[in-house]
Amino acid sequence: MKNCIGKDLSKIPMPVNFNEPLSMMQRITEDLEYADVLDVAAKCTDPCEQLAYIAAFTISSYASTSIRTGKPFNPLLGETYELDRTDDLGWRVINEQVSHHPPMVAQYCEGRSWVCFQEFTMTSKFRGKYLQIIPLGYAQVEFKNGNKYSWRKVTTTIHNIIVGKLWVDQHGDMEIVGKGPTEGIKCVLKYIPYSYFTRDSQRRVKGVVMDAEGNVKWIINGTWDDQVEIAPVTGNTGTNGNAVYETGSSVVAWKRRPPPQDSEKFYNFTLLAAQLNEPEEGVAPTDSRLRPDQRLMEEGLWDESNKEKIRLEEKQRASRRQREAEAEKAAAEGRPYPPYKPLWFEQMREDDSDVIHHVYKGTYWECKTKQDWSQCPDIF
Repeated sequence: MKNCIGKDLSKIPMPVNFNEPLSMMQRITEDLEYADVLDVAAKCTDPCEQLAYIAAFTISSYASTSIRTGKPFNPLLGETYELDRTDDLGWRVINEQVSHHPPMVAQYCEGRSWVCFQEFTMTSKFRGKYLQIIPLGYAQVEFKNGNKYSWRKVTTTIHNIIVGKLWVDQHGDMEIVGKGPTEGIKCVLKYIPYSYFTRDSQRRVKGVVMDAEGNVKWIINGTWDDQVEIAPVTGNTGTNGNAVYETGSSVVAWKRRPPPQDSEKFYNFTLLAAQLNEPEEGVAPTDSRLRPDQRLMEEGLWDESNKEKIRLEEKQRASRRQREAEAEKAAAEGRPYPPYKPLWFEQMREDDSDVIHHVYKGTYWECKTKQDWSQCPDIF
């Protein structure tokens, strides 16, 4: 670990002993644990109230990080993960590792009255005592009536990497902005960093929802590991710099569910997290559940898991070297060589901007119904 200080940790192979038996694909599926908050938001007729609920949903995605310090497995290029919980939770999701350097996961989730998609990519800084993870991709939610909102995650810091008990903090500013019909309205959230010198409760988040004219309409208050309350603004006194807002009665927009008993013996997983790696028939051959090193680690076979992890990483490197050799040969012969393309997502330019993001092609669930996996690469 000492030799890694100052380096990007995503490029350094780590033994599975640092891991939890889930891949990054499954970990970002946990962002949807409290997707019922989006179902409530879908029923709001006032976009500012809707945005207040979306803010509570974005905060809820950090709930399990306060006690989870295991590192997820880095997905292999082309690895996928699906979860269909339409019957009980009302949503289904498909994720794919669309790029390896930089590592990037594209996610697409369909709810009953909304769709949510995100690209998760990050940079990391390792400073010896702590590791910082800075997310770079955007997430977006779109409702049936056309209202859209987008945001980027805040910085995560993992403390006491080399000595002491690991603990996690979230900090920084998050801006959730309306797009399309809700253009102009926005929510600004402040994740307050941990401090030894405050009497306030730790892990606090506070924020405001503003309309297109910049007037504060809703106040948001809470902690990212427990609950979030929202309250409508009924009036204010003072100037913008130090305005005091009068609010109506507050509503609990999100409350964390208590973890299962004995969860500390099982990597502090929530109930949803414990279900994510359950073997399931009919999934794509690239699905994280079929990943051998992860499965061996879950079964407690650490040595075998480490050997398997080295084999998978070497297999991935060999296919990358082959692609590079083919690209060089094509360049020497003056013919184009197609770059790597994901299977279930494609790169598209966003309207009116230079932002390129991965859009779901809409074909995964059809292929699953037909059990046609002929296009899937052999990555395991």
